[in-house]
Formats: sequence, structure tokens, C-alpha cells
Amino acid sequence: MNTTSLLIEFAPGTALHRESDRHSDLPIHRNGPPGTFVVFPDTGPLGAQDGALRVSLPTDQIVLAEERDGAVRVGFGGFRFDGVQDGRLTFSRVRDLLPEDQLSPARSWTMTLDPAWVASVDVAGVRAWPVLGGNTGGSTAGSTAGLAAR
Repeated sequence: MNTTSLLIEFAPGTALHRESDRHSDLPIHRNGPPGTFVVFPDTGPLGAQDGALRVSLPTDQIVLAEERDGAVRVGFGGFRFDGVQDGRLTFSRVRDLLPEDQLSPARSWTMTLDPAWVASVDVAGVRAWPVLGGNTGGSTAGSTAGLAAR
């Protein structure tokens, strides 16, 4: 059983791409961690015509990232699932996992994903989207992905 508070399983055929950390002799402050991306196939219903679609994820929030059974699964520690808003799966940062000096001041506070990119969203081990046997609107608004906000 997975104990990650917020677990997103992406569509089949996705791959995980992590940028490497670049060492510098010059001090770089508050640049944030290297990027993490979900890469979608360049053919099929997602429609990327000129190469694979890469969707950036908030690396500083990731507590689990793996490719499993032909799809990417990513667990987040300080995000919550807010449900579907304006036709997109919406997630909000409720707390930072890293010290302020390790984070970019331009970090995102909201993450939105096209539902076509996502196979499922689980909150605290319970399926939150798509809602099985009912409305696919994501009725778990406000479900916390991690501890209470600081």
C-alpha cells in the first residue's frame, strides 16, 4: 500500500525526465531544484505534433517519482487536490517541503493538469479522481496532500 498523501498516475506511455543538478563554482541563490517533467508520447490523443509533450512538475514537492507499468506515478508531499476547476485538475501548495533558501521565489502555488494527461489521483490512499461510479468532477475539493499549512 502506498502511503503518499497525493499520488498522481499519469496516462499510459508516459516517461519521467529529471534534469541533472549542475554544479557551479559561483554561488547561485534561490534558483530552486533541477526540473522534473512527465514526457508524453508524440502520437495519439494528446496531439503533440512536433515531438513529445513535456509537462513540468514542482520538483520541490515530489516525494515519489517512478515509472511503473508503463506510466509515470508521482507523489507530492505539500500539495492538495482541489478538484476539477474550469475543466482542469487543480492542485494547490499548502506547505513547502524544503527550506526557503533552497526554493525559487518564482515557484508555483497552483498546478493544473489536463484530465487527458492523468489516469488517476489518489489522496491518502483513496481514489479522488476519476470518481468511480459517479461524477468525474472530483468531489474531494480541499483534500490535503501533506500536513497542514504552515
